[in-house]
Amino acid sequence: MAGPLSFGIAGPALILDDVAMDLGVSTGAATWTVTAFGWGIAVGTPLLAGLLDRRGVRAALTVCGLLVLVGAGLVAAVPVLPVLVLGTALQGLGTAGLTATAMSLADSPRVMGLVTASLAVVGSTAPLAGSLVSDLLSWQAALALPVLSAVAVPFVAARCENGTPVTRDPFDPVGAALLTALVTALVLVPHQPLLAGVCSVVAAALLVGHVRARPGGFVPAVLVRTPRFPASAGLAFCLAVVNFGMMYAIPERLEDYTPWSSSEIGVAMVWPLLLGGTLSWFVVAASARAGRRPMVTVLVVLAVLGPASAVFATASLVLLAAQALASIAAASGQGVLAVHATSDVADDQRPAVIGLFNLSYLVGAAFGPAIVSLLTL
Repeated sequence: MAGPLSFGIAGPALILDDVAMDLGVSTGAATWTVTAFGWGIAVGTPLLAGLLDRRGVRAALTVCGLLVLVGAGLVAAVPVLPVLVLGTALQGLGTAGLTATAMSLADSPRVMGLVTASLAVVGSTAPLAGSLVSDLLSWQAALALPVLSAVAVPFVAARCENGTPVTRDPFDPVGAALLTALVTALVLVPHQPLLAGVCSVVAAALLVGHVRARPGGFVPAVLVRTPRFPASAGLAFCLAVVNFGMMYAIPERLEDYTPWSSSEIGVAMVWPLLLGGTLSWFVVAASARAGRRPMVTVLVVLAVLGPASAVFATASLVLLAAQALASIAAASGQGVLAVHATSDVADDQRPAVIGLFNLSYLVGAAFGPAIVSLLTL
């Protein structure tokens, strides 16, 4: 259920030029489909985790599944850029909620590692899958690949109790609106740095003031005040920026320095991304025994070595190895840091903290491709 979210992030990596050509727009304009999906997963993670928190698992599964289906229908049926942006945004909202639900249901580091590894493993095949589906069907079908997450919804719903809401606190619409405004401004920073940066600062200041006035609201003050949460969320953001940015940068470098076609580049990208996703399951499962500090140190080193190697490398093997380092760091970091961020949180606050943690990671996932796409224009 969680894995297909990665199709929305990495699936368009090799087909944006085709999208732009068919729509008669620039590649930068076509990048808005990726940005919209990134906005959807970033905004949808805390909002739909809030739905899970207040209405239970089945309500969250129903709403998120419908969002994914409607978004995929728009993307597949209406090849017009504004509609595509809306459709990918709806898919992002739905898949974010499904992923937050999956992570909330994970009751051990091993299961959490399985969820995050599924995201990374699907992401490893996403560029190739997007390219092949585009060739065999259409690029619209490639953009609609996140709809596969809806296939798992009935099976998960059948295995979950109907349940009662975790919290009975009144919904905090002001807090939700301010958080949405902050995330929207942050996602737009790569496109409009000055205006979006100012809006981000204003929204952040207003949100901080609201959290102080209503500490038990949509953004619980106890989570922000817990040192482990901001540190874990901030590092997860940085790891995601590096990894998802390189998913778009490495194919560009391979296109410049090899004679490979788009499909051949997609095939070549599978092994470093798949390696990262596969190893992440073992890393997260072992993190409880290894300790947080040594594990985080290793992840940071890998995340720095990846882009540093890619900047100076021209050999295909070195470029692919750089992607593997970034993939291992991000995929493992999401699971390790999620476990750490929730370690001091009561069960009734778990959905909220998972939602806000994933928000940080997914904002990074939106930043990375946007930055690289703009730099290569």
